[in-house]
Amino acid sequence: MNKVFVIDRNKTRLTPCHPARARKLLKSKKAAVYRMRPFTIILKRVVENPVVNEKIECKIDPGSKTSGIVITITSNNECDVVYAMNLKHHGSLIVKRLESRSNVRRSRRKRNTRYRETRFLNRKRSKGWLPPSILSVVNNIVSWVDKLKKIIPIHEIHVEHVNFDTQKMQNPEITGVEYQHGTLEGIEAKQYLLEKHKRTCVYCGATKVPLQIEHVIPKRKGGSNRISNLVIACESCNQKKGSQNIEDFLKDKPELLKRIKNGLKTPLKDAATVNSMKDNLILKLENFGLPVLKWSAVITKYNRMIQSYSKDHWIDAACVGTSGSSVNINGVTCLNVKSMGRGNRKVQLMNAYGFPRGSKPKEHKRIKDFSTGDLVRVTFKKGNRLIKHITTISIRSTGNFSFKYKGEVIDKVYKRFKIVQFNNGYSYT
Repeated sequence: MNKVFVIDRNKTRLTPCHPARARKLLKSKKAAVYRMRPFTIILKRVVENPVVNEKIECKIDPGSKTSGIVITITSNNECDVVYAMNLKHHGSLIVKRLESRSNVRRSRRKRNTRYRETRFLNRKRSKGWLPPSILSVVNNIVSWVDKLKKIIPIHEIHVEHVNFDTQKMQNPEITGVEYQHGTLEGIEAKQYLLEKHKRTCVYCGATKVPLQIEHVIPKRKGGSNRISNLVIACESCNQKKGSQNIEDFLKDKPELLKRIKNGLKTPLKDAATVNSMKDNLILKLENFGLPVLKWSAVITKYNRMIQSYSKDHWIDAACVGTSGSSVNINGVTCLNVKSMGRGNRKVQLMNAYGFPRGSKPKEHKRIKDFSTGDLVRVTFKKGNRLIKHITTISIRSTGNFSFKYKGEVIDKVYKRFKIVQFNNGYSYT
């Protein structure tokens, strides 16, 4: 079950406690809330010579779009998850913003409004350079490990070291078919296809059923084992299609046929993202001075299957490593964290044509000591009820800030809000 992180007055990290214990400490005013996300309390006394008998591990399942991070405590040969989160990255948004900036600058050059000499041949990328969209994924994971490390005494970091071999996924015989023989035969391709199609049959949309690799162009008609000719399908659809051409099999479903054909052309983008960032992530995690253990994705999947756990990023993280073969996730609530960035660095926003948007540049990022994304406590009336609500806000220069309550956008004056936690670049649900 979820536990509460605890630090003492000197911010010494202590063993997480049961929520009931935390409530008693807060009610008796022996502790105060230190942070809301993740929920942490701070004792009003100093703990002399604290001893942590349990083994505390931070486990990470890195992904191109969403990563899973869990904290586990092992005692008496029992491994329990005490904290879990799914961290959603915003790499795609970074790509869009970079493209937008590039288009604006290109239009300026065409209008001959560039007031400095062009530069093309004087740029050099440093060793280990990563694109900004991929670097943000690495930095998000490292940032959260650093946050957790400050409030809990982590002993080891376990990382799923994913290695999608894109060349062998495209051509299994690139260095001999023996590469994929044995107990791991086909694991590269199938694991990628499961992720690509979100563990759903492409033909009938069935989920939570055994899925098989299916050849769009049947092998008896010259179809290859290239990843561009493979999809994932349930057993009934696979047998029903048999050796038919996909055009004949889906002749009554033209939209589905078009979507599947377009999907076959999708590049190995996610696999390439994970491949390019894995070594950089390991290097940055090793800078914390803790043992960093790398584990195969095959072990993670095996641990999850033998325990009959559903597929989720945080559950995969819990199943990383040998300790994941018997891990207890009962009663654990996952915190969904979305990377939002720390605000726009532009002084003046632009429209689609590259011209200034608005009458004047941005003046202040904080208004009345509030900024967009701050976690606040607000008290307001709705009908005859007095509601106390914790939410994030969007600020305006008028002093009327907006927030959402059950899907409804509500505006209140700034005096109604009280800061709970300043914006740190993430939103929480």
